[in-house]
Amino acid sequence: MPHLIMSAKELDRHDVIQRLLRKEFNGTRAASLLRVSVRQVRRLKKAFCAIGAKALIHGNRGKQSNRRLKEEERSRMQALVVKHYLDFTPTFAAEKLREKHGIDHDPKTIASVMVSAGVWQKKKSHVKETHRAWRPRRSSFGELVQFDGSYHHWLEDRGVTGEMCLLAAIDDATGAVTSACLAEHEGVLPVFSFWQEYLLRLGKPRAIYMDKFSTYKMNSAVAKDNPDLKTQFQRAMDELHIEPIFANSPQAKGRVERLFRTLQDRLVKELRLRNIATVEEANRFIKDEFIADFNQRFAVHPASAANLHTSLTANERKQLPSILARQEQRLVHNDYTIAIHKDWYQILGSQSVAVCKGDQVIVHEYTDGSIHLRLRGKELAYALLPDRPKKTKPAKQPWILTSTTSRPKPRPDHPWNRSIHFGARQTMKTHN
Repeated sequence: MPHLIMSAKELDRHDVIQRLLRKEFNGTRAASLLRVSVRQVRRLKKAFCAIGAKALIHGNRGKQSNRRLKEEERSRMQALVVKHYLDFTPTFAAEKLREKHGIDHDPKTIASVMVSAGVWQKKKSHVKETHRAWRPRRSSFGELVQFDGSYHHWLEDRGVTGEMCLLAAIDDATGAVTSACLAEHEGVLPVFSFWQEYLLRLGKPRAIYMDKFSTYKMNSAVAKDNPDLKTQFQRAMDELHIEPIFANSPQAKGRVERLFRTLQDRLVKELRLRNIATVEEANRFIKDEFIADFNQRFAVHPASAANLHTSLTANERKQLPSILARQEQRLVHNDYTIAIHKDWYQILGSQSVAVCKGDQVIVHEYTDGSIHLRLRGKELAYALLPDRPKKTKPAKQPWILTSTTSRPKPRPDHPWNRSIHFGARQTMKTHN
């Protein structure tokens, strides 16, 4: 009898059938142990007596499946994957094969094709993970929005070289991407521009969950001792009554971190397939096509149907560009000028509020780069000076002695020139 490799289930059947043949128990008991019917036990017993242990092994063992891919179709799929989707994951490649080539197979089948082609290998993580408690999703849309920025070669240096920052917000309750756009960096003005578009379109979320990057939170020792010191972002959130929540670790805001890992795979390849090479085209595609398709695939239904986004009031909508602007104080000089970013601005004479020397003017730098000056809630009129104002020296007066004017010398017989010498043993004598 040839050597047969049997599975654990088949070995268990072999043991039970042998015990049945030795009459250690009856067929009913054997059926109970094997969790099959009594009739199936009779079949197994009869086949075992006829051909031995081979009867307990599945008949298709070692045979090719009837549903195996045809070699022509398998070769075609391999050629398409190697040509167009070389660095795609099996799931993403399966979607693109179905959308663009009419080949509909599950990701596991595509994975086997990619493995046989040598273009895919499952990565194994050897990093020892720290145990962390699971946090349930928030129940309502708009209750908590996770926000962050990710630097990556999103356009793969087509037209634009170097890294760019993708700013993205994902709703905690649904996992839906509520907004995303490419920006030059994760500074104050790009972040304010992102949230200005968000608030005008969706309203105010109850809270925003983010990391402790310097744009969002002051991390110096002085700021820890003085809670009144706030970043521009914290100041704006206070004015809008939106609660900022700061994560203590990347794992705490894992939903947005996992989002960026997915986008660095999917979004990069979608932009490549469309040969998008500019930031404007990329942001248009993200807004008009990608976000809707992404949410349709991955978003879930929230536990509650309530939308907790709050609409902006008429006053908030009017003041939003001013709130989401970089605000700094500047001193009014004696010539009624203000210095901002190495530029000089002249405050005009006709104003809606009295301006005095030494006043502290609030400078608002809007997201579009425009400068607005405000004093006691009123906007000031100003003019940009081409050069820094030069100080004018006062004219010299003949009667004023300066450090450069030489003093007149006294006459030789002037009392100031008379000197009295004292010898070593002489005493001063007075004249009567």
